[in-house]
Amino acid sequence: MAHPLIDRALYDAIVRFDEDEAAQEYFYKVMDTVTDRSGKRETVRTQILRTYAMLFCDDLGAVAGQVAGPDEVEATADRLYTGGMGFDPQHWYRMGHHFPVIDEDNYDRFAALVISDLSAGPLREAALQGDDMLLVGERDPLGMTAEQRRAQRLRRVQIGGMDR
Repeated sequence: MAHPLIDRALYDAIVRFDEDEAAQEYFYKVMDTVTDRSGKRETVRTQILRTYAMLFCDDLGAVAGQVAGPDEVEATADRLYTGGMGFDPQHWYRMGHHFPVIDEDNYDRFAALVISDLSAGPLREAALQGDDMLLVGERDPLGMTAEQRRAQRLRRVQIGGMDR
């Protein structure tokens, strides 16, 4: 997603969201900005949730162009790892970014964190340097045994001028 508002400043605002009122204001300002892309007017929030659905919700029955909602984001958040599998904060994306619960109040913020990280955050920088990248595991990793988790099929995700 190559929208100019989905940049490092948005990523930083989301990371500081809980402790900084200015970061919260910036996040809401960007997310509620209406854009005109190819004659279609929609908010940055809608673009982010559509991109999230395309990248992570395909096996949940998401229709092309569909926007991810709270249920879809919550259902896929446990499948995202950075650099390798593991449920420790070092590898499990949502816990590394302090999202123990994903619900109606923060699902769009989590989706924006992932997309802005892939577009302009540390994940993009690490992927360009050949270090860490975002990995997507199979459905229901929390219900898997340790052996099943080790054997699960993973795919890497990169956007913004890198392969997908």
